Amino acid sequence: MKAAIIREFGTPDIFRIEDVATPKPAPGNVLIKILAAGVNRFDQYIREGSVVPELLFPHILGADAAGEISEIGEGVTGFRIGQRVVPMTGYPNDEADADIHPTSAAPSFGVSGLSRPGSYAQYQEVPARWVVKDDTGLPPEQVAALPMAALTAVRAVKGVGQVKAGDHVLITAGSSGAGTFTIQVAKLLGAHVATTTRSDGKAEALRELGADLVINTRKEDLVQRVQEWTGGQGADVAVDYVGGDMFSAVLDATRPQGVIVPVGFMAGTEVSFDIRNFFFGQKQIRGALAGDIEDLRWALQKVKEGKLHPTLDRALPLQDAAEAHRLIAANQVTGSIALLPWAA
Repeated sequence: MKAAIIREFGTPDIFRIEDVATPKPAPGNVLIKILAAGVNRFDQYIREGSVVPELLFPHILGADAAGEISEIGEGVTGFRIGQRVVPMTGYPNDEADADIHPTSAAPSFGVSGLSRPGSYAQYQEVPARWVVKDDTGLPPEQVAALPMAALTAVRAVKGVGQVKAGDHVLITAGSSGAGTFTIQVAKLLGAHVATTTRSDGKAEALRELGADLVINTRKEDLVQRVQEWTGGQGADVAVDYVGGDMFSAVLDATRPQGVIVPVGFMAGTEVSFDIRNFFFGQKQIRGALAGDIEDLRWALQKVKEGKLHPTLDRALPLQDAAEAHRLIAANQVTGSIALLPWAA
């Protein structure tokens, strides 16, 4: 099969399209023909070496995929050849951890494209337990823009942030793949949503997704705008994909006893803030990672109902994996990019 391979950490130019052995599904597993692979900023971080200091090279990146069942391993029931499916982006490597919730808290939890071969390939082997049927009716490239964004958003907003109708929710980096979905999930739950961008050109797209307030942090003061928006109270919940120097402002923009959910580090992994604002305000910082398979099923059902919409910026052939990573790193994407492993 064809796959986009990296043999070292580095710039996007390290990708090579190579022929590698097609996996044979072990008992309990299925082989998925990848019709589209989603590209996430998390993939960029792995490729750069920002997530783990070592990888087993050569390596195939990619957590997100949409495809169809190509082969079924011994003992697998409930699937048929040609059926459209979506694999979980991450799951426990040890079957003994399979019933731990959230799944991402399992000791053996691993993300595809990091702890195992990913989706930047024509085929991927996945345990059948971690595969969800796709009956959304959407093109594969749109579905591939969904899994990691949906699992992150649903976990951060519903599970950890516990957002409810009427809440004022601040979401940083709204035009990111996860950000676009987080806006939609919060709105679906009845929240008022403010989001940030660094580009006026992306503001209208964010409003179309449902954002009530779009703050250009290149030109506007985040804390001041949120305080004005909330009548001086601050956000009830803040979901932060940026980290770095932005985190202190996010904390300041959150009301006393409010909740901050950090889920990304686009601006860097090191943060600093005035500890007095944190404990005098009795604020809570709650980390979030990926959601459970039930969260993916919930998101796919809402997509099928037309209540949530994957945001696909563009689809590129697999051989353009380097270009996809360049676009993501340069913040020139609204939503996600999909790679098409079978495109000429």
